[in-house]
Amino acid sequence: MASQPACAPSCPETPDEGGKAKVPLPPVSSGDLERPPHELPCAAPVKAYGRLKLSMLEARQGRPLAPVDSLGLTRASPPPEEEPTPERKFWGDQETLSKIPFKIMKGHQHIVTSCNFCVDDTKLLSGSYDCTVKLWDAVDGSVVRDFEHRPKAPVLDCSVTADSRRFVTASHDKAVRAWDLETGKLLWKIKHKTFIASCKLSPDGKYVVSALDVDRGICITDAETATTVSYVKNHHARSLTACCFDSDSQKVASVSLDKNIKIWDLASQATLLSITKAHSSAISNCCFTVSGHFLCTSSWDKTLKIWNVHTGEFRNSGACVTLMQGHEGSVSSCHFSRDTSFLVSGGFDRTVAIWDVGEGYRKLSLKGHSDWVTDVAISNNKKWVLSASKDRTVRLWNIEEIDQIPMVIKYKKALGLKVKQCEVCEKPFSTYESDIFSETVTKCVFCRMSEDLSAEALSAEALSSSSGGEDIRSRECSLGTDD
Repeated sequence: MASQPACAPSCPETPDEGGKAKVPLPPVSSGDLERPPHELPCAAPVKAYGRLKLSMLEARQGRPLAPVDSLGLTRASPPPEEEPTPERKFWGDQETLSKIPFKIMKGHQHIVTSCNFCVDDTKLLSGSYDCTVKLWDAVDGSVVRDFEHRPKAPVLDCSVTADSRRFVTASHDKAVRAWDLETGKLLWKIKHKTFIASCKLSPDGKYVVSALDVDRGICITDAETATTVSYVKNHHARSLTACCFDSDSQKVASVSLDKNIKIWDLASQATLLSITKAHSSAISNCCFTVSGHFLCTSSWDKTLKIWNVHTGEFRNSGACVTLMQGHEGSVSSCHFSRDTSFLVSGGFDRTVAIWDVGEGYRKLSLKGHSDWVTDVAISNNKKWVLSASKDRTVRLWNIEEIDQIPMVIKYKKALGLKVKQCEVCEKPFSTYESDIFSETVTKCVFCRMSEDLSAEALSAEALSSSSGGEDIRSRECSLGTDD
């Protein structure tokens, strides 16, 4: 591994003692968005304009939303016999036919920037500009723990290990902190010399990747020893907005205000793939599929795109599709379900969109937040969607019966879709009834594409052998025509 250069973060510090002070967040004007990074106010975190594109005008909009315990559908005690309560059919600011139950969790005093499922989907973790990190009970919506030794600055991002043993946070004080989730103990803190836009743990829990502002780079840290493994400066032309690991914990994707996507390989310490002009505006977030073959990116251009990370290409149909007409404003976040059957996104338009990945259409739009949706997550069992918002709340949506909702059924019929079962993975997938080849398609799009990737890999291996072992994985892909 590369040694730590002079520009790398300083050595881990001991936990700070019980700071409770709140740091007011300086406003970020819209005019700052198009300035070069060196002209931006030092006190304005990249998170505020890179991922969330948040205005600091605290004008509260919309009507008050009544807190509802959707999980009470299965766990609540019956009402007293002397005062029977009429059964409620559905809750929330939903479209008439959607009837998606939800729970509202209130407790943060400022923008909620990050949300995660953990502990087998029974607990929820959130971070906020109020300088707190909270652990919630998913059943009753109560706060289980407010973590001590918390930052004295806004929390910009949170990430949890797959086994829910640890989590890390990035905050506006230029520090990354790691906690033991069960005990609440602060394990270590690392101070960087620049603002941190995002931090993510690798699925195996061994590494932490941080997206850096002024350095326009990434820092990979050993999660056990808090020592620097790799520090890549000037990885992008402008400030980074988000980063994430693939499922093998060996590749790191990063996105930026420069509209580019880069894939960094931990083993070779090199950039494997660079996709320029990936979107027509700044890219706000990214996430890998569990297979690691595809990467989704969300953008201020109101779209999401799913990319083949082996070729750097996206397609106009099937799994690699430009997901358009789902949000009316900038898209701030995206998250794949574990089996990649659907994708969830949140945006400036205050909605959470649920997408059918195979067909690339929006199944449903969840409405109810009174301000921008800043982050989204999906439970491992695919029954719940979690959303964080500038309205200071976290919402837990029950989507277990989404395919039985009349609105979804009606929309599928309007598209001319019929459901079939994949002969390989046995998962359901949709085809168009009007497609003359629909009867011959017996595999879902991901199984078909996996076969294509296998064939492509064999061809690449043969080509590599015949050309003296040239590595054809590293390439520059320039897609699109927008500046």
